Amino acid sequence: MIVRPWARRAYLPTLAAMRAFTAGRGPDTPDELWLVEHEPVFTQGLAGKAEHVRDPGDIPVVATERGGQVTYHGPGQVVAYLMLDLRRTALGVRDLVCRLESAVIAQAAQAGVRAVRHPGAPGVYVADDAAREPGAKFASVGLKVSRGCTFHGIALNVAMDLSPFGRINPCGYPGLAVTDLSRAGGVPLQPGTIAAQFADQLLASLGEACPATRPV
Repeated sequence: MIVRPWARRAYLPTLAAMRAFTAGRGPDTPDELWLVEHEPVFTQGLAGKAEHVRDPGDIPVVATERGGQVTYHGPGQVVAYLMLDLRRTALGVRDLVCRLESAVIAQAAQAGVRAVRHPGAPGVYVADDAAREPGAKFASVGLKVSRGCTFHGIALNVAMDLSPFGRINPCGYPGLAVTDLSRAGGVPLQPGTIAAQFADQLLASLGEACPATRPV
């Protein structure tokens, strides 16, 4: 797998690049992992309903082909886009989502945050009995599979302005509490540092099912 290091990228050109990469890849195209940070944007998944975007204000809303409802991307968040050919692995989509969530849970543990899954609600949440931010969501998953190949991915809130989440019903859930790793762990974190660590967690979680990996 080729790893594209963490960088600030505008959302729409990144979305176009993911689509083009997926449409143009062949049987021997290496898989890629892109780590990015976006300017403020709301993205609406295929299941998205307009009423869940309550007050977008000056933040653009972009319809996408990924699964799920509406979410927010912005500075201080690490987004991992995974361009994987599932036909070369033993993974199904549910298996892949589970591995992505496992990588987040491992990353959270490094920040002193005990994180959990919620059945039927993809993503990762602070454990209900945690000392800080109990039950709040801090990572969201949204994937698209085209001809056996994935794009889109997972967003990890690290240290961000969370107020835009108050303008939407995050992931389609009114009143859903949203946090980030810095608040949940009680320690300021640098998104760039977390991005590099998160890449390692993702590669480790995917390693059993994917070809040899290499950063670039």
